[in-house]
Amino acid sequence: MADFFFGSPFRRLFHARPFFPAVEWSSGAAAAAMDWVETPASHVLRVNVPGLGKDDVKVQVEEGNVLTIRGAPPPPAAKDKGKHEDEEGAVWHVAERGKPEFARAVALPENVRVDRIRAGVENGVLTVVVPKEAAPARPKPRPIAVSSKL
Repeated sequence: MADFFFGSPFRRLFHARPFFPAVEWSSGAAAAAMDWVETPASHVLRVNVPGLGKDDVKVQVEEGNVLTIRGAPPPPAAKDKGKHEDEEGAVWHVAERGKPEFARAVALPENVRVDRIRAGVENGVLTVVVPKEAAPARPKPRPIAVSSKL
């Protein structure tokens, strides 16, 4: 019965890997939420990086066309460090913010121009634009003469 339900058209949908898989990280850093859209001219990746600026985010292409994006906030200024934590009798009830470090790796397709990748941070969103290589021109159809001998 299972073979009937998960036959060939459904098997690809439920068990196939994505065409451009994201590479898993084994470190303790969290993965940032990301959108990836492909346009006719480029691939555009948008990653949430709230509170981080351009100096806090590192984008690079590694071996095998793997785009890595890492981010960490700057260390707190001395004046902000320990404002309320060191007060006598201070009790923490919730500590969810932590250090918003993240790391993300994406396997890029083969038809991209890694030398022309652009990245920018604005309003808590990192935008990475990966241009595609121009598609080779399709040859025009032409008649080919057929002979009896080669």
